[in-house]
Amino acid sequence: MKKIFGHTDGLKHDQIRRIENLYRRRIPPYFLITPELAKDIGQISSEIRRQIGVLINRQGKIFSVIVGDQHKILIPDTPEYRTIPGRLKGLRCIHTHIGDEPLTPDDLTDLSLLRLDLMAVICLRPEGNISRVHFAHVLPKPIQGKYFQVMDPVDTGRLDIGCLELIQALEDEMSQMRALYDADTGKERAFLVSVTTDQRRIAAKSMSELKELARSSDIKIVDTIIQRRAKIDHRFLMGIGKIREMAVQAMEKGVSIVIFDQELNPSQIRSITDSIELKVIDRTQLILDIFARRAQTREGKLQVELAQLKYMLPRLVGKNTALSRLEGGIGGRGPGETKLEVDRRRARDRVARLTKDLNKVRKQRKLQKAKRNKQGLPVISIIGYTNAGKSTLLNTLTQSKVVTEDRMFATLDPSSRRLRFPRDTQVIITDTVGFIRDLPKDLMVAFRATLEELESADLLIHVIDISNPEFSDQIESVEKILDDLNVNNIPTIRVFNKRDLIDDEQVEILCLRYEALAISSTKKTGLATLVETMERRIGPSKEDVI
Repeated sequence: MKKIFGHTDGLKHDQIRRIENLYRRRIPPYFLITPELAKDIGQISSEIRRQIGVLINRQGKIFSVIVGDQHKILIPDTPEYRTIPGRLKGLRCIHTHIGDEPLTPDDLTDLSLLRLDLMAVICLRPEGNISRVHFAHVLPKPIQGKYFQVMDPVDTGRLDIGCLELIQALEDEMSQMRALYDADTGKERAFLVSVTTDQRRIAAKSMSELKELARSSDIKIVDTIIQRRAKIDHRFLMGIGKIREMAVQAMEKGVSIVIFDQELNPSQIRSITDSIELKVIDRTQLILDIFARRAQTREGKLQVELAQLKYMLPRLVGKNTALSRLEGGIGGRGPGETKLEVDRRRARDRVARLTKDLNKVRKQRKLQKAKRNKQGLPVISIIGYTNAGKSTLLNTLTQSKVVTEDRMFATLDPSSRRLRFPRDTQVIITDTVGFIRDLPKDLMVAFRATLEELESADLLIHVIDISNPEFSDQIESVEKILDDLNVNNIPTIRVFNKRDLIDDEQVEILCLRYEALAISSTKKTGLATLVETMERRIGPSKEDVI
């Protein structure tokens, strides 16, 4: 383990040795720091004119020694000590200040953000002697907007502050606060964040959809944050000050994950996760996670895993935990390589294997399609925005029992059923995965084998949730995806579903404007007209011609 963090350039050999010797010291559990250790740290710091700090764990062992410059130290990443809701980090930081300066705002920010057990500074007079020791701890619940408590300074003769008892008392109170969230056991608690240059109205519409995605993934939404900026920060998306404020609030409210509405590039994920001790994902990754939960068939699971790996591969960084759900499939560490290098290499190998498997699936589909064509049965594909009621319509038309839920992407694996029209014409009717605006590119590529089924369709039924205030935008999103798939030339019937939730006069006006039919899949109204239109648009089957 690395003993010294920071810069030791310019220091003499004996000075570096004395700093390394600090690593061997132990502190009794009831002391903040021993007077002898405080004196030694102060002497070295005064001599080299740089701040020196130590991170001490609860066993009284110095975890690391930090050498800073005259004005600050940089606390290193400590993956061995991760914070969880209701607990502190398990490390306290004690460092020197050149000059008789108490705790600074940066000290208190680090204390709150990193959830340190304690933050303390050894104040040095100009002549190098120790003045006093100032220290602070986080508060289980903010008081007057402050997330920390600065204690009265003490001199080196009163460093026996009952350190472990104080920390334990704080965590006990945090545990009591955490009990407020017990009703959400097993659920992630999230902040939803949107950072945009668009109008707030547009951002609010997008945020509303992100809420539905989070609900579909069984995530408890604690709060939503919309920040409008003249220019997006290329490193953090939002300002670093807002990031830190959000991180502190997240800890206080028991938040475990932050979900951004905008897609984060690899450097942004790295910068944000380096700044806050929380899991960070974006809208695309949330959609991929929903797909991973819902896929039932082998093909669906292969497609989802391929999409996840392709999306996460460029985003694999040392500290990011976004791939943790896939680690079992990626593998462990190999000789001569870092864990990160192994993750990347094995992820690429897995992508190659999945691509090969999906190509086999594509060949099987072509054989099935050829067999179906010999039967001469027309194909009707139900398409539409997610949660528009496609599966419910399939069930109603064919008396099937495809799983339906009032949530996004309830259906991922395509279902096919036979449907017999009144004039005894038979067709195959298929339900497809729901579309969504800005459908992740990797998901489009992975599901191309499934979506290619649309290419052989003789008719598309575009189901639209007329009760959704954003239905016109959803129509546009679906038609854009059809353009991308080069299937926009297939005859299409627009169907306004859930007409029972809208005023009849308004339904009539919208049907004329959009050249659509209006139905209610659940109330079974308007279906006769739809079936008649479908049969007319399909025309006679090959069997009828023969």
